[in-house]
Amino acid sequence: MRRASAALVAVAASVTLVACGGGAQQQDGPGGEQVSGPVLIDGSSTVEPLSSAAAELYQGENPEVNVTVGTSGTGGGFQKFCNGETDISNASRPISDTERQQCEANGIAFQELQVANDALTVVVNPANTWANCLSVEQLRAMWAPGSQVTTWNQVDPSFPAEPLQLFGAGADSGTFDYFTDEIVGEEGASRTDYSPSENDNVTVQGVTGSPGALGYFGFSYFEENQQQLKALQVDGGNGCVAPSAQTVQDGSYTPLGRPLFIYASDAGLAKPQVVSFLEFYLQRNDEIVQAAQFVPMTDQQKQDSTAKLDQLRQQAGG
Repeated sequence: MRRASAALVAVAASVTLVACGGGAQQQDGPGGEQVSGPVLIDGSSTVEPLSSAAAELYQGENPEVNVTVGTSGTGGGFQKFCNGETDISNASRPISDTERQQCEANGIAFQELQVANDALTVVVNPANTWANCLSVEQLRAMWAPGSQVTTWNQVDPSFPAEPLQLFGAGADSGTFDYFTDEIVGEEGASRTDYSPSENDNVTVQGVTGSPGALGYFGFSYFEENQQQLKALQVDGGNGCVAPSAQTVQDGSYTPLGRPLFIYASDAGLAKPQVVSFLEFYLQRNDEIVQAAQFVPMTDQQKQDSTAKLDQLRQQAGG
């Protein structure tokens, strides 16, 4: 895992202590049997640390289950999921109509389960002392297809004529889809003369390497690297708002506050170990989210995800 390993170790240690005291039991399958076998997950690199945290905590109590978490991007994950290659798909955006049709064509029923919240965070170099808040319009001017903005004073005349260097998610990323949809106004629409990567470390290195750089990625990755970066407030039309757990949950961090999902298939729920893992993911969600440093769900969001899982189990005959 690339995020907050110390936090995960601390949570895992607490789970181990409870287990030693007899308070935690190995997760059983739907019929009470001991579970074993593989659980295959792929998809979003943003959601990967969350599912990896869930996998590590779960396998600590269920050593006979092997949970594998891949990262082929949200789009790549849905392609595998709708082809029946995986049990669960990590996603940083909702499934598209085309992807939904692919699943339906292959006879795969599924449910979208929210597992956390996130704040897409716009970051700059700490040497950037001129920008503290950018409006959606200013961000759009930077990122729109064909944009000719190459210096900061083109964004705001009060800013210096510092060269602007842009770093962001690659085109296969759900983060790219979400950011372009909310900022530019069309999913996938972006200037092409920026440095794209599916690896957030590349964005960190790029932004820290130039005083005029700007990039974006998930809030938890900013938290992990906040000593090297500066997060900007975003004005979505109602004033400047900083990304935080509170502003995401209360809906004031717009338009870059977003839910994060996993998708579970009816075929996956035919496997007891997949049912067991999904139940663990939702029942122990607060621990998992804390370990991976994401924004927790509200009580209502947790109830909705649990209800959707129950509905899918009924569809799968479980």
